[in-house]
Amino acid sequence: MVTKWFVGVDLGGTTIKLAFVDPYGDIIFKGEVPTNTTNGGTNITTDIAKWIDQALEHLGVSKDRLHSIGMGAPGFINMETGYIYQAVNIGWKDFHLKDRLEMDTSLPVTIDNDANIAALGEMWRGAGNGAKNLLCVTLGTGVGGGVIVNGSIVHGVNGMAGEIGHITAIPKGGFPCNCGKAGCLETISSATGISRIAKEFVSDFPNSLLANGNINAKMVFEAAEKNDECALKVIDHITYYLGFALANLANSLNPEKIVIGGGVSKAGETLLKPLENHFQLFVLPRVAQSVSIVPATLGNDAGVIGGAWLAKTKNR
Repeated sequence: MVTKWFVGVDLGGTTIKLAFVDPYGDIIFKGEVPTNTTNGGTNITTDIAKWIDQALEHLGVSKDRLHSIGMGAPGFINMETGYIYQAVNIGWKDFHLKDRLEMDTSLPVTIDNDANIAALGEMWRGAGNGAKNLLCVTLGTGVGGGVIVNGSIVHGVNGMAGEIGHITAIPKGGFPCNCGKAGCLETISSATGISRIAKEFVSDFPNSLLANGNINAKMVFEAAEKNDECALKVIDHITYYLGFALANLANSLNPEKIVIGGGVSKAGETLLKPLENHFQLFVLPRVAQSVSIVPATLGNDAGVIGGAWLAKTKNR
């Protein structure tokens, strides 16, 4: 019998990543196309369908080889129907994503949040290493997250579980967040937050390596590696609040792994070591015994592999 492949799709604001993935989580073929947000994003599903057809033609394989599609999308999603209430960066509002994509591809489709499928990918073939209880936190322009319990994503009553970036880290006097609240973790531990905080701190450190130029998160970690006092204070500040938030989540969920991904995670031990130190201040000792904080390993492939896992488990 011919082994079926799954199509993993990871929709981002600038590119759509796509891959054919076998039942063991190995990528057979992958690519990406620009995210076309013109006309309210209505061309996105046809662009995905075109890529699938062209990839099959390139491989000399018929469409019968494909089993189903698992797709991660940003925004507020009805997980049962694949209906997008709103995805601001894409231009979707009240968009029937699952129905449109099934119509354009003639394949069964399952939709989930983009951060959730990255978590599933890391669980299946990445840093989760088969752990069935884990948190996945993505530190990028914003802060995203996925919560996996007993091998399944936790969605909550209306799909909003896992919004780790919007945990209130500073109850009073916090910086305004795009969500409308203030003091969210995203305003502190995202790349955007790190840059903002560094610009605030650097005025007290005229001799800092960060004192000249427009500061970004990468520059902060590079300066910290050279023992720059300002950069070290910024990292201590942002990892204090991140460690506080993750410890409270760990105390609630008792995970085996906390996987840290996103662009900021590329700082490696410069981020993870102070994060671990602050995490230990707030985590219960017995919880600490069973959990490890680890960097994500799949990079840009996490979403497409997680999408394939979603397709594999939801479309049996």
